[in-house]
Amino acid sequence: MTSATGENFESLDDMIIRTAESTAANVRAARAGIGAVIFGQEAVVERTLITLLSGGHGLLVGVPGLAKTKLVETLGVVLGLDARRVQFTPDLMPSDILGAEVLEESAGGRRSFRFIPGPVFAQLLMADEINRASPRTQSALLQSMQEGHVTVAGVRHDLPKPFHVLATQNPLEQEGTYPLPEAQLDRFLMEIDVDYPDRDSERKILFDTTSAEETKPRAVMNAEELAAAQRLVRRLPVGESVVEAILTLVRSARPGSEAGDLSKFISWGPGPRASQSLMLAVRARALLDGRYAPSIDDVVALAEPILKHRMALTFAARADGETVPGVIAKLAKRIG
Repeated sequence: MTSATGENFESLDDMIIRTAESTAANVRAARAGIGAVIFGQEAVVERTLITLLSGGHGLLVGVPGLAKTKLVETLGVVLGLDARRVQFTPDLMPSDILGAEVLEESAGGRRSFRFIPGPVFAQLLMADEINRASPRTQSALLQSMQEGHVTVAGVRHDLPKPFHVLATQNPLEQEGTYPLPEAQLDRFLMEIDVDYPDRDSERKILFDTTSAEETKPRAVMNAEELAAAQRLVRRLPVGESVVEAILTLVRSARPGSEAGDLSKFISWGPGPRASQSLMLAVRARALLDGRYAPSIDDVVALAEPILKHRMALTFAARADGETVPGVIAKLAKRIG
C-alpha cells in the first residue's frame, strides 16, 4: 500500500504473515538446536515443544536413563528460560517447592515474617520423578499449574511468565512410586512417552557423550520470543472441520451414546480441558511444521498424548486385553 506522499505501508495481513514466518523460523531453529543434543527422540522433542508453544505443562513418562532430565535442561538453555529442578522424593515437603515464611528479628528487636520463594518461582520447572513424592507434596503444584500463582499463609505470590512444568514420571510398576491423582493429571496438557532410542541414535549417543568435547546446547530464543510464539498460536485460524473433529473425538472418549460400541470399554473420560488442550496443540503443531492453520491430521496425530492420561477403561475391558491407546486409536480412526 502506498500513501499520498509515496511512502509504502505494510498491510496488516502482510505484517501478520511476516511475524508468523519469523516466529516459525525461530521455533524450527529451537527444535534443531535441541536435536543436536538429544538423539533419537524426535517425536518426544516435537511434542514437548508443542506443549510449551501451547502454554501448557508436560508429563514425560519412561524408565530412568532415557535423557528426560537432559531434555528439560536443554530446553531451558535453547529457549532462554530461567529453569530450575526439583528432585521429588518421599520426604519432600510442599514448602520445599513453594517456599516458606521465616521469622526475622530486626536490629531494633522488631519481629516480622519474610517469604522465601521456592524453586517453583521459575519459568521452567523440572519436577523430576514426580510420582516418587507423596500425594500431599504432589498437590502443591496444583494451584501453580492452573492459576499461575501460589498462596502461602494466605498471601498470593504470582509466578513468573511464561511458567511451565515439565515433570518426569517413572513407570508405576517400579518400586516406591505413587500414582498421580486424576485432578493433577488433567492439568498436564500432554503425556509424552519416552522410549528407548534406535540403534543408530544410540551409536551417536555413545560417541557424543564419551568423547573429549561433548556437544553443548546454545540459546536460540528467549522468554519474550516464546511468549510471542504462544500468542501467535492462539491467533492461528482453525477451520470448522477441525473444530468438529476435536469435539467429536473428545466427546466420543467419554462413556455414553457418542462413544458408540466403545462406550462399554470406557470407565471415565476427558473433560472440556482436553478439548481446550487439543485446540491449542493442533495450532502449535501446525506452526512447528511451518503451516498457519491446523488440519484433521494434526488432531489424529495428537489424540493419544492429549487423551491418554485423561481416561480409564473398565475392568472388563482390561480383562479382554483392551488398552487406552488402542481405544483412542479406534476413536481417532473415525475422524481420520
